[in-house]
Order: sequence, then C-alpha cells, then structure tokens
Amino acid sequence: MSPTGPVAAPPGFRWGDRTLVMGVLNLTPDSFSDGGRYEAPEAALRQARLLHRQGADLLDLGGQSTRPGATEIDAEAEIARVLPVLRRILASLPPPAAGGPLLSIDTFRAPVAEAALAAGAHWINDVSAGRRDPDLLAVVAAADCPCVLMHSRGDSRTMDGLARYGDVVAEVRQELLQATDRALAAGVRAERILWDPGLGFAKTTAHNLALLRGLALLRAEGFPLLVGPSRKRFIGEVLAEPRPRARLWGTAAVCGQAIAAGADVLRVHDVGPIVQTARMADALWRA
Repeated sequence: MSPTGPVAAPPGFRWGDRTLVMGVLNLTPDSFSDGGRYEAPEAALRQARLLHRQGADLLDLGGQSTRPGATEIDAEAEIARVLPVLRRILASLPPPAAGGPLLSIDTFRAPVAEAALAAGAHWINDVSAGRRDPDLLAVVAAADCPCVLMHSRGDSRTMDGLARYGDVVAEVRQELLQATDRALAAGVRAERILWDPGLGFAKTTAHNLALLRGLALLRAEGFPLLVGPSRKRFIGEVLAEPRPRARLWGTAAVCGQAIAAGADVLRVHDVGPIVQTARMADALWRA
C-alpha cells in the first residue's frame, strides 16, 4: 500500500512482512456467535479496547448480520448501529500512526460505506464484492481506500441453496476476477483490492476445506488475501462442536494453514490466541 493518501496499512508495513489480524466487532443482535453482546456503544467500545490490547491490527465493525437466515435491515438502521461506535473508537483509541488499529466497515451498502468513510473509517469489507450494491465500488474509488472483495452468492436467505460447484477453487477464483473487473471499472485502484474466498458463504464443509487447500492458487493472482474462518459452522462440523465459541482451536488450525498458503489477513473473534498463532506461523513460513 502506498504510504501517501488514505491510511491503508500499519505504519511501515509491506504486504508479506507478517500476517495482519483483524478483530471482529459485530454490532448486531443476531450474528451467529456473539449477537447482542456488543449492541450498546459502550459495550462495543470496551470490546474494541480489548481487541486492541490483544494485538488487533484492524477492527471490522459490522451493523448487518450476514449469517444464513439473517434478517436484513435498511441502510439508515445500519448506519445508526455503526456510526456511534465508530466515533467512540476514533475518539478513544490511538490513530494507526500511533499504534492504534485500522478501522474497517463490514457492509455491502454504499450509503453505509460513504457515511463511515466520511466519519473516519479506513477500509471497506464487502461480503458481496460490489454485487449487492454496485454504487459501493464508486464510493471506495472516490475515497481511494482499501476494499475487501469477498466471494459469495445470493444473500442470507438464499446462499445455502447456491452451494453448487464443479471445481470450487476455480469457480471462486473466476468469480473474484469478475468482481475485480467491476471494481477496476468503477475506478478502484488494483493496489487497494484484497480478496476473500468467503468461507461459509454459499459453501459446504467440503467446499470450505477444498478452498483452504487451494488458497495458494487464489493468492497467485497477486491480491492480498483475507481469510475469515473464525468459529464457523464447517469447523463445528469437522470437530462435532455445536458451540461456536468453543471452536477456537479449530480456528487456529485453519489460520495456520491459511498463512502457510499465503494469507495476509486473518479475520477472527479471538484475537489474542490468533495473534500468537500468526506470529508462530509467520516464523515458520515467512522466514
């Protein structure tokens, strides 16, 4: 990322130096593993402070649950959830130049992205890669900020029925290339784009495992790779563990595999243990 222009990475950071850890901060009543825990702005701020102390390089704030079956709210309601917390974090934590976290907004809506960027957010993380609201890509281009393009199909109500692939790695790669073409056409610079294979979004357990084995093929396209396995259903199925919050060690194993395959950012709930996992995996794979 360029050292000029919008804040895009920790000071002095270059892709490949080490794995970044993005802490999840769900501001929703219905997210799959922590819904309702951080709805109140003060509770969210306490969690943001904790994630920062634990070593999060980024915080990812989300006001719309995207789990299967989630109820969608409108942009105004999403902004009302996100902006008060964003403003409190900006006022309470140090800026990135002083060691504070970068602030990412998990949204697929252009009005939410625009309002959050105007308030001081640094990244946009779009689970639909510009598919749900193409205007979001123009907002990103105007701000010249990093944007995560995640692979998904359908929406929260329809995604499970769209988990049909011949070759899941090849098809995810092709659909991410198509999303990238849309972003570039909207004016987003290539160096601002990250890819996310979208573990758990329109994918079965077998699809997720195949994607994790094939991450190096996605990373070979040249875009920094964000992987978000945290507490997800496929880990629970492999481990026969129905409790999302009890899936830490399965998440850590996936994170180690992701780093070995070239992942650059890990999006997780349990920041402290995964920071340690990432540092050890970096020593093994990035030396």
